[in-house]
Amino acid sequence: MTGHRDTSPISVHEEIFPGDTNAYGTAFGGKILSLMDLAAGLAASRYAHCNFVTASLDALEFSAPVLQGEIAEVEARVVYTSTHTCGVKVRVFAIDKSKWDRRQCCQGSLFMVAVGPEGRPLPIPQFEPDTDQARKEWAEAQAIHRQMLARRKKTRGGKDHGSQG
Repeated sequence: MTGHRDTSPISVHEEIFPGDTNAYGTAFGGKILSLMDLAAGLAASRYAHCNFVTASLDALEFSAPVLQGEIAEVEARVVYTSTHTCGVKVRVFAIDKSKWDRRQCCQGSLFMVAVGPEGRPLPIPQFEPDTDQARKEWAEAQAIHRQMLARRKKTRGGKDHGSQG
């Protein structure tokens, strides 16, 4: 499984309607998380040409709200891989439709596991960063992934029950 794989950002856009917001007119965090999950799955699938499920969401930070009537733009990009897992960096922007200005509202790292028809993990092509920035993002994602695997192992009493590497 070699050759160039597409790691350019993929974007998902969705207008935030009243049913997507809380009493303060800001998007529910769960709505934003759902959009992030969707975009991360699409980015991973485009990279490895297979289906993915969410393994974890880590290092999430909300910095500003997306308001009712604004467009949430979710940008996802594969920055890391392990045997079965794509690490995807996801950023969320709010776009004001009257000015089409965008401001960053949220960012996080999602880890997606490739699965076959039986729901079992599949091996994926490995990402090889080729710039200083890509190597930095790869190292950051690798550290987050290792922390997630260590937490999983600890909560399972030191046993690794088929972790997706």
